[in-house]
Amino acid sequence: MKLRTILGSLVVFCAVVAISFAADAANANMGTWKLVEAKSKFSPGAQKNHTVVYASEGHDWVVLVYGIDKDGKPEHNVWMGRFDGVDYAVTGDPTYDMRSYKVVDANNMDMTVKKDGKVVGTGRITVSADGKTRTVTTKSADGSASPFNNVAVYAKQ
Repeated sequence: MKLRTILGSLVVFCAVVAISFAADAANANMGTWKLVEAKSKFSPGAQKNHTVVYASEGHDWVVLVYGIDKDGKPEHNVWMGRFDGVDYAVTGDPTYDMRSYKVVDANNMDMTVKKDGKVVGTGRITVSADGKTRTVTTKSADGSASPFNNVAVYAKQ
């Protein structure tokens, strides 16, 4: 009886791990993305994220962002959470402190960024059908101190 219970538990555990890996592999955003500046459009003085990395860590996602701020100085921020529309903390970015992602469908996610509980920007992330291009369209929320309307195009590495 104990052996049957142990084997049953092992089968369930392996199935959960396999489903988790399959879900990660199926997410179109997984991997490293490099900015294609020639195809992108930024508002004057906008920060530019040159490299964005999506990776999984357990049941959470980690999004690492490397770029330059409006003054051309290097910046790096980290977000860790789930793509469930809930706010999770961002570290390393002085312009916002929370970010949420919500999956719309297999190739689209919506994003919201906040500073001190106030929405300062929203966006849509779209990965092409072939999985080679990622387009991030962002705009400032009404009343933002630094208005922006950007379209950043990335190539999968």
